[in-house]
Amino acid sequence: MRRRDDMTFAPEEYEGRLNGLRERMAQRELDAVIITDPENLMYLTDHQTTGYSFFQALIVPLASDSVMITRALEESNVTERTWLAHSRAYPDTGDAILELVSTLRDLRLGDARVGYERNSYYFPAYQQDRFHDAFGDGLVDCFGIVEEGRVRKSPAEIEVMQRAARAAEAGMVAGQQAAVVGATENDVAAAISSAMFRVGGEFPAVMPYVASGPRTMIGHSTWEGRTIQPGEHVFLEVGGCFRRYHTAMMRTVVNGGLSDSMHSAQELMKHALAELRSLIRPGVTVGEVDALTRSIIESNDVGARLVTRAGYSIGIAFPPSWDEGYILSLMADDPRPLEEGMTFHLIPWMWGVDGNKTVGISDTVRVTEDGCASFFTLPEDFTVHEGATAPILERSRT
Repeated sequence: MRRRDDMTFAPEEYEGRLNGLRERMAQRELDAVIITDPENLMYLTDHQTTGYSFFQALIVPLASDSVMITRALEESNVTERTWLAHSRAYPDTGDAILELVSTLRDLRLGDARVGYERNSYYFPAYQQDRFHDAFGDGLVDCFGIVEEGRVRKSPAEIEVMQRAARAAEAGMVAGQQAAVVGATENDVAAAISSAMFRVGGEFPAVMPYVASGPRTMIGHSTWEGRTIQPGEHVFLEVGGCFRRYHTAMMRTVVNGGLSDSMHSAQELMKHALAELRSLIRPGVTVGEVDALTRSIIESNDVGARLVTRAGYSIGIAFPPSWDEGYILSLMADDPRPLEEGMTFHLIPWMWGVDGNKTVGISDTVRVTEDGCASFFTLPEDFTVHEGATAPILERSRT
């Protein structure tokens, strides 16, 4: 396996991932697999491009060299940024599916038992139908076969995620400082983004969530130019990214005094995170984590509730989402045990404080040999601005 200067990890890291995949292939009696999910492609080869809406696929035979199928424009990403020695490119006027079938036959896999990711976002039903028609029998759904390896992060991956955490913290600090009366949500988003990128962060799978006042009650709302008013709070959720690996956190900013209900919400979320960090360790089940989160948040006396899952796996991500929740989400009654190396964004947030406010404090943690550890050092208390306003020049903009 060759080493490229721009590769995220040493060749040995990718060799281990590929060997693990082939072990799972052998267990399922697969002669080859076709990987089309962008995150899985990066996990196995370090391949990344923003052009993943065009068809791309990695053919991994059980006992011979892997081959990448990609758009001609994107082939330079294969040759310059991955360990792969073989690729087949199709022009914009070409047919990606016919190129895939032709390559499989050239690899003498035409009559083989071949797995493919049936649930991949970027292998849509129309293309799958054409692939079935052109290839024939022998196709087997192997969705999840790569994710079985991805869900547990190696020490090298944890180091990269720590770089992502630095970007997230820098962005959040800038956002907390910028979220004052008279500033617009756009001002806050700009401050967060600039700070993340200046410390080495890269474009995240989702740009920051910035919502002020009543807009915090709108799910996944983010900046739209609204000006922050006196007495209003601002909900912030920031995902830092480095080499496509992510960590994420929620924080809350309050302009004016901290009301009794907002203080109660702050303390309850801090308590939930502390209890979760005490609970999480190898062997604890996913359902137990969800149950603890839900029981604490639902004990509140400020009219709020937890309207989502309790958290989700996080790691490699391309837009439109930074989470690996499709691999593993923290949901009720799930008996799966936690394992060392798993990483989660824990979200004991509160929707509907006083009936009209969403607030949040969250954490990204890694499961260790005997417990868990946070990627972050940023204080969890709400940031309170009493009397602070944006500069006049900023407030006068239209």
